[in-house]
Amino acid sequence: MKRNILITGGAGFIGSHVVRLFVTKYPDYRIINVDKLTYAGHLANIEDIADRPNYVFIKADICDFERMMAIVEEYEVDGIIHLAAESHVDRSIKDPFTFARTNVMGTLSLLQSAKVYWEQLPEKWEGKLLYHISTDEVYGALEVTHPEGTEPPFSTKASSGEHHEAYGEEFFVEETPYSPHSPYSAAKASSDHFVRAYHDTYGMPTLVTNCSNNYGPYQFPEKLIPLFIHNIRHRKPLPVYGRGENVRDWLYVEDHARAIDTIFHQGRPGDTYNIGGFNEWKNIDLIRVLIRTVDRLLGRKEGEDMDLITYVTDRAGHDLRYAIDSRKLQRELGWEPSLQFEEGLEKTVRWYLGNEEWVARVINDNE
Repeated sequence: MKRNILITGGAGFIGSHVVRLFVTKYPDYRIINVDKLTYAGHLANIEDIADRPNYVFIKADICDFERMMAIVEEYEVDGIIHLAAESHVDRSIKDPFTFARTNVMGTLSLLQSAKVYWEQLPEKWEGKLLYHISTDEVYGALEVTHPEGTEPPFSTKASSGEHHEAYGEEFFVEETPYSPHSPYSAAKASSDHFVRAYHDTYGMPTLVTNCSNNYGPYQFPEKLIPLFIHNIRHRKPLPVYGRGENVRDWLYVEDHARAIDTIFHQGRPGDTYNIGGFNEWKNIDLIRVLIRTVDRLLGRKEGEDMDLITYVTDRAGHDLRYAIDSRKLQRELGWEPSLQFEEGLEKTVRWYLGNEEWVARVINDNE
C-alpha cells in the first residue's frame, strides 16, 4: 500500500463519509477505521465499503493508549485523520466528564502514540501527519448585527467571493481567539491546544480544521435536521430552543469530506483552516423550510405541519451566532462548497425519508 491512514470515528456521521471517500478514491491507500461504536457510531453507516481490500475496521477506544500504540505500530500508520469525539452539546451539559475524557485524553493518546512511533523511524516526521478535526464552537459566539439602514439577513461578500445572506458583519477566522462556552466546546478547545502544542514542542506535523454545522445522510437522529425530519414524518413535536433566533452556518457533509481530503494532501503542517458553508440560517427559518420540504415530499399540503413547532426553554449557554470565514481554504487550496443549501437539504430529506429502516436500526441499537 502507498499509505496507511488511520481514521478515528470512522463509523460516525462525518467519519463514515471520510472513510468512504478515501477507501473509494485511493485504492492504493490502506484505510484503518478505529471506532468505539458508541451510540453515534454504527457499522450500518459503512456497510457498502466493509469488504473492500484496502479497508480495515477495528473496534477500539482512542483513550486506550496501549491499544492505539499497538495499532499504529502494527499497521505502520503514517497519517492520522482524527474525527472521534463526543459532539452533542446537550449531552456535554449533563455529562462533562465523558467529553473531557474522550475529546481531550483521547486526542492526547493519539498524539503520543504517533509521536512515539514516528520518532523512532529512520525518516522520523517525513511524510507523516496528524490531522485533527475541530469545530467552530471553540471560537465562542458572534453578535447578530447589520449595516446601518438594513435588517439581517443582508447580502455580504465578507466570507466568500460571492454574495451570500449573513446575519452579521463579523466572521470566525483562523486567528479568532478561543472563547468556548459549553463543556463540549471547552473540551474541543483543549484538544486543539494539545495538537498545536505537539507541533510547537516536538516538531510533529499536525493540522487543525474548524468546521461549521454539518448536515446530510448518516447523522444520528438526535441532531436537529435528522431529528426533525423523523418527527415531521411521524407528526411528533418539534422542540425549538427559545424563539429559534440562533444562527448557524450549515455545511453539507460530503463537501466537508472533500475539504478534509484536500487539506490532508495539500495543507501546510502546523497550520489551521476554517471550513464553512457560506450558508447562515436562523434555526426557526431552517425548521420552516424543513417542514415544507418534508410535507411536499410526503405528498402532504406544503407547510401543514407548522403546528408541530413547540418552543421550549432555551439551552444553557446557547451561543447566538456562528459564521465561518473559509476564504483562506478557498484561496490557498481551491476548495469551495459544491451545493446550494436548498439542493443539499432536499437530498438530505430524501435520504432520510428513503432510509427509515436505517433510522429505526440506529435508534433501536441504543435502547
